[in-house]
Amino acid sequence: MQRFFAGKDPKLVLFDLDGTLVDSVPDLAQAIDRMLVEIDRLPAGVEKVRNWVGNGAAVLVKRALSGTMHPAKELDGFDHAYALFLKFYAQATADKSELYSGVEQCLKTLQARGIQLGVVTNKPICFTETMLDGFSLSEYFQVVLGGDSLAQKKPEPEPLLSAMDACDAAPHNTLMVGDSSTDVRAARAAGCSVVCVPYGYNHGEDIALAKPDLVIENLSYLCSP
Repeated sequence: MQRFFAGKDPKLVLFDLDGTLVDSVPDLAQAIDRMLVEIDRLPAGVEKVRNWVGNGAAVLVKRALSGTMHPAKELDGFDHAYALFLKFYAQATADKSELYSGVEQCLKTLQARGIQLGVVTNKPICFTETMLDGFSLSEYFQVVLGGDSLAQKKPEPEPLLSAMDACDAAPHNTLMVGDSSTDVRAARAAGCSVVCVPYGYNHGEDIALAKPDLVIENLSYLCSP
């Protein structure tokens, strides 16, 4: 990790949540399928939902309603379906989800080295906080921003820049860690370095194609100099 910061640790490391720290698809898929059944549609199943995740809850619901990656901006019945999804997901946000290997040890190690940590996700903040609490991760983070915390969300740079400001950090000493092209684009726009994991949610595309500074197989890589 120090390779990006002239042999020093960064001042701030920002993490995406879904697909980076937590495999949240099982609970998301359950909520989506309950929503679809409630409106007399067939359930989508885990694998379709896994491909749809990554651009926030509203886009996820629109993809489920349309069955496509690029739904129309306006969809009949969206408001009702979205409200149902929020209700069902609130009932089970972290029941079936799991931390990826090495996450907690990575956070403990970075915290012990005096590095500030943050979460910047497109997940609604209420579910973000519930999930972090559910996995006892909240204590590690100095700043947590969800997709509805600010006027803009990733891939816009505003959430990353806001997190940096909250931690008195700057782009040159901040690292973004994510799993998708959305994270890479946000980091590039904010002017900070970005590394990605290959196991997350990038709509079926190889994350290397998004050209992050580095692809790491496991977050334990961040614990090494």
